[in-house]
Amino acid sequence: MFRRLFWLSLGLGAGATSAVLASRWLKRQTHKMAPAYVAKTASTSLLELGKKVAESVQEGRAAAEQREREVREKAKLD
Repeated sequence: MFRRLFWLSLGLGAGATSAVLASRWLKRQTHKMAPAYVAKTASTSLLELGKKVAESVQEGRAAAEQREREVREKAKLD
């Protein structure tokens, strides 16, 4: 008799725990898919991408200027 009550209570506890965890997970996932959250994440990502592109262009220009100086110096020596 006590064995059955033990296993019954264990099963009910496990079921209740998994239901609570599943509902919390579902709420987090629906929050992540909300239009406002998606828009905020996308705008942040685009801003970061813009910064990286600007840095890359700046580094490319600096490298091109350096190479041009090297070529001009070599041309003057020859």
